[in-house]
Amino acid sequence: MFKKKALITSVLATSLLVGCDSDNDDKTGGIDTAAVLESYPAAGVFLPYDVLRSDLTDAKTQQTFEVRNGGFGSAMTAHPSEPTRFYALTDRGPNAAFTGDYGTGKKFPTPDYTPRIGLFEVLENGEINHVDTIELKDRNGNNISGLPNSAALGGTGETPYHSNGDPILIDDTKPYDETANPFKLDDYGLDGEGLVALSDGTFWVSDEYGPHMVHYDANGVEIDRINAFADDARTSINLPAEFANRRANRGMEGLAITPDETTLVGIMQSTMYNPDSSVKNLNITRIVTVNLETKEVGQYLYKQDKTQNSNSEIVALSDTEFLVIERDGSFLYGGPEGASAATPGAQKHVYRIDLSNATNLEQIAATGNIDQDNALGLTIDSKTLEEVVLADGDWSSLTAAGIVPAEKNLVVDMVAAVGFPHDKMEGLWVIDDSHLGVLNDDDFATWSTDGELEQKMLDTNTIDGNRLFIINGLDLSSN
Repeated sequence: MFKKKALITSVLATSLLVGCDSDNDDKTGGIDTAAVLESYPAAGVFLPYDVLRSDLTDAKTQQTFEVRNGGFGSAMTAHPSEPTRFYALTDRGPNAAFTGDYGTGKKFPTPDYTPRIGLFEVLENGEINHVDTIELKDRNGNNISGLPNSAALGGTGETPYHSNGDPILIDDTKPYDETANPFKLDDYGLDGEGLVALSDGTFWVSDEYGPHMVHYDANGVEIDRINAFADDARTSINLPAEFANRRANRGMEGLAITPDETTLVGIMQSTMYNPDSSVKNLNITRIVTVNLETKEVGQYLYKQDKTQNSNSEIVALSDTEFLVIERDGSFLYGGPEGASAATPGAQKHVYRIDLSNATNLEQIAATGNIDQDNALGLTIDSKTLEEVVLADGDWSSLTAAGIVPAEKNLVVDMVAAVGFPHDKMEGLWVIDDSHLGVLNDDDFATWSTDGELEQKMLDTNTIDGNRLFIINGLDLSSN
């Protein structure tokens, strides 16, 4: 019942941006925030982009196509003090699934690409200005890449390939040799998916490799990191070991910080391979909290609407309340596969979740058939929680054990509200108590079919791009 009422409310509220609440009546820093929001097009606005390269041949059309930068859609977050500005994050750079002579991996058409944070501003004329770019760097100030990490530090086992299918090697002028000339990897490489901007000018980024949570200064230089690898000397805090069992390309997709800036909150995109891929097709996902002052770690469960969904973003409303994107990977109008692949039931939802009454897995004491395994986390009858759900076909054993997931209620259905046409809804920007920004990941306008690169299309005439929607009339106040 709640979902239906929330859906109706969101559809009515988002048909046009026709007003703002009293919090927006004043100008901030000389900018009329209310005027900016009132003039913003309901159909959304595409972010500006540069072209990384335009010499590749589209496998479908046999015409050259553009690899765009672009890519600022893996995460977004509010500027801490300027209400019409937001930051947006790229992931590891243009890539496409590919299996070549050296195994399953990814094509990287721009292998030297540096993941980056963009600063954007929404203008009164409805346009979006790209204000600045911060390229991410290691602790010595060197630009990082988006190439995979080594196996011991979060590597997903993906082989990096050039666009022509040749492996990316330490020295591409010489043949592959496992010892003398191996694949080129990067232990500082990042596949960023979550972003937090702090009031001191620094950033936290979460990613899909480790997963890692990495702290960067205002210039993009690494300060600190958090992950599940106890032997990684770079870490100050370790996540529970089971987080190393993340599913490749579905790691820590969202990152938030509580309003007092003490606690990071990360959400995993999909069911972790805990203990292995046999549990892939489930709806059990995990949230982790890290108190940066006490170093205390908490862990909670999030129950998805359906298996194989993606939790793509999380943003804090209070210490216990958060907004979460839960979506599938389909295109409302078919995307690159054309109108025949249109999916009228595409799911692009934003939920409000509450951890107040959810069970903190880290605080459950070992007793009877329940144990805390050093490698697998909480177990019941020696099975991981994922294995328990798989065996039961539901959450009944978890319920019987007193394990309660995060409470969730629908805030907005973006398909019903604006006809959201993109596959990857991945960015949330809480502007104020009634306005929410929503951003998609355009994959650098790059797609692939059977490992062959091509332009990513929304329909026959429209190349996919990062598009910002601003939704009005929501209740985003904390309870």
